Amino acid sequence: MVKGAFPIFRRDMRVMRRSIFSELLAVVAYPLTLYFAFGIGMKGYIGTVEGVPYPVFIAPGLISMTAINAAFDESAWSMWFHRRVQRTIEEYRTAPITVYDIVIGKIFSGFMQGAIKGLAVAAVILLITSFRVEAANLASYLFFIVLGSMIFSCIGTICGTMVDKPENIGRIQAVVIVPLVFMSGIFFPLSSYPPALLPFIKLVPTTAIFAGARQSLLQGGVDGGYAANLLVTALVAFVAAVQTFNRKMAE
Repeated sequence: MVKGAFPIFRRDMRVMRRSIFSELLAVVAYPLTLYFAFGIGMKGYIGTVEGVPYPVFIAPGLISMTAINAAFDESAWSMWFHRRVQRTIEEYRTAPITVYDIVIGKIFSGFMQGAIKGLAVAAVILLITSFRVEAANLASYLFFIVLGSMIFSCIGTICGTMVDKPENIGRIQAVVIVPLVFMSGIFFPLSSYPPALLPFIKLVPTTAIFAGARQSLLQGGVDGGYAANLLVTALVAFVAAVQTFNRKMAE
């Protein structure tokens, strides 16, 4: 099953390599703008949050946001383009490649591009700030980034499979993805929410991604509740991506 996914993954990586510098420049620009506007612009008014300087508080979230957004974008647009424009998906199906191979290949290519672009933002933020990472905390932090990127890669694959009009991908991103990202505590502590609402906010997968990743990077360790949330969500998202693609190809 996995063997047939590697050629699809390699093809997408070769395509990305052709425009890697322009893509990285475009991807880095947005989170850096947010970092300067909020982290630098507001630090004189906000000071510290949960015991850390405000620029340090938002840095892990911006890195995570870049990774999951890039994973979603790549998977959604790649799947849509190869299905509706290039008809590459039809060519894949004439080869001895299963539905699982196609979906896994697309998910891994989306995840890898998200990881690369997240690392690019991390490198720039580390260069321009005093934010320093404890090496021991990196493994637990990457746990959240990997699962988060895979979840959003699955969601992007579902969108790219179901959507026929390209503008609808942008609408889904604006109406669903952006609110999920910004309500999950990138720029403010979760304690700002009313106590009655907080348990429901913590169930949102993006909260597990951002709050769990921040806690891991700044304090170390893995929050068991957030980790379980992401593991279950990743499994559900993968099954949904495979079933959605399978049904669409059967039409």
